[in-house]
Amino acid sequence: DISVARDELIRPKHDLEKTRHREHSWPIKMSVRILGISGSLRSASTNTGLLRAAATVLPSGTTFEIADINLPLFNEDIENPLPESVAKFRKQVQEADALLFASPENNYSVSAALKNAIDWASRPPNVWNGKAAAITSSGGGAGGVRSHYHLRQSGVYVNLLFLNGPEVTVRRFEGPFFNTDGDLTDATVKERLAILLANLKEYSLKIKS
Repeated sequence: DISVARDELIRPKHDLEKTRHREHSWPIKMSVRILGISGSLRSASTNTGLLRAAATVLPSGTTFEIADINLPLFNEDIENPLPESVAKFRKQVQEADALLFASPENNYSVSAALKNAIDWASRPPNVWNGKAAAITSSGGGAGGVRSHYHLRQSGVYVNLLFLNGPEVTVRRFEGPFFNTDGDLTDATVKERLAILLANLKEYSLKIKS
């Protein structure tokens, strides 16, 4: 089971120290701009809450912002000129070095909002091309993990380079992981996110180099 459970989240201290050592092995001048993308539009979304938590546990030498994917449905008829919200989103993706997706699971797949965002940003020129990416999620059942596979499939075509681990998924109905506003309150999940972000930074720097 790859979902979040308290007894599975604690990483041995020596492994965390290795991650920190690798993080500082790159030249300090090399920074990584990470863009967070939540597949949920709900105001109290726990997936968006995971991104807000990610912003509090960033490794050194990174910046982070969360994109708004409340975009019109993809339609070639409105591509020229692009809707303002779409143009802004594409610019955010283009300027990012790496992406952190928080992907809810809808009917064993990604959300409609996230698929729509992927389609808009894939239009020529494909602004996803060659970027490092990682996935986290919150949900019922398997914690959203089945959406990861469909997201990775789309990533193959648009050439997103997905990190393989650690997988950070939260079965949100099995514990008090979030408050009523969707903010992450669980310290062990935050620790797991910190490891994921450190790995994402390292992976992005390897790609850039």
